[in-house]
Amino acid sequence: MESFEPKKLALIRIWQILKDYSDYDHPLTQEDIAVKLENEYGIVIERKAISRNISLLKEAGIDIESRRAGSYLERREFEDSELHMLIDGVLSSKYITAKHSKSIIERLCRLSNKYFRSNIKHVHSVNDWYKTDNQALFYNIELIDTAIEEGKQIHYDYNKYGIDKKLHKSSHQYVTPYLMILHNQRYYLMAYSEYWGNMVFHRLDRITNMTVADKKATSLRSVPGYENGINYKELSSSMPYMYTDRPEYIEFVADAGIIDQIIDWFGSDIRIAKTDEESKVRISVKASLNAMVHWAMQYIDHVEIISPESMRDRICESLKNGMKKYHMEQEGRTYYE
Repeated sequence: MESFEPKKLALIRIWQILKDYSDYDHPLTQEDIAVKLENEYGIVIERKAISRNISLLKEAGIDIESRRAGSYLERREFEDSELHMLIDGVLSSKYITAKHSKSIIERLCRLSNKYFRSNIKHVHSVNDWYKTDNQALFYNIELIDTAIEEGKQIHYDYNKYGIDKKLHKSSHQYVTPYLMILHNQRYYLMAYSEYWGNMVFHRLDRITNMTVADKKATSLRSVPGYENGINYKELSSSMPYMYTDRPEYIEFVADAGIIDQIIDWFGSDIRIAKTDEESKVRISVKASLNAMVHWAMQYIDHVEIISPESMRDRICESLKNGMKKYHMEQEGRTYYE
């Protein structure tokens, strides 16, 4: 049979065959490789040439193991378990469109062999997950990287969903970008707004019509509170939701049974003290007050804010408003004023 690919490509094709078809449980003999070379690439070579090529690949640093049952690629860039985690991350990411998710998962699958790909069903269920319909996400990421590299500002439309379930422009923003951060399954742009005079955190999947401006970026260290740069630990632990107010010290009493969840939210640097009640603990955290109001409401059955007093007042007001909405009555007595 005449080759439809030059024989000099045999080396790279043997490597490709080992990547696609081999692992510890599926070694390939020289005859197996010869058959695939001929059937898939039209390359016909002797078995001795296959052995020589495998030796060359080993000399080049390719991690190939050979035993009596055959040869196989022992180690890859990613273990299958790592690929599973990456694929699950893409699948559950609401900020990546279904189309992009499918494409990324397919490319991740190609980093392993056909046996891994045959066990991955995620690519068929992408459309069953809630995904953004903003197609500009990855283009925006490239523009943000360019602006950061060139020390320039960006401007864009910031959008919100309407009752028609479509994105609608709510504002136009001029900002200096510093960082993109994944938080609570959402992808945010951390940037300084000269108009508002503070740091803003904008959802990347809500941004459209972005361009890099000619205006020079604002130095991060000139932003109040960021004179020493970004405190990444504080950024990740003090903002359960991405509000822009500066973190303050907050104390609350919580059921001891939710310590696990509190550490998940705020990290292990929190202060924990015992109380007179064995089932309660006193917690001190440094966090955004605005974010903590929402967090405390989420855990209202298990948490009582102690200080600051202004935060207690805001929560009390929210609870009163909630009671009014639900018209909670029992035995003829109303639970609100």
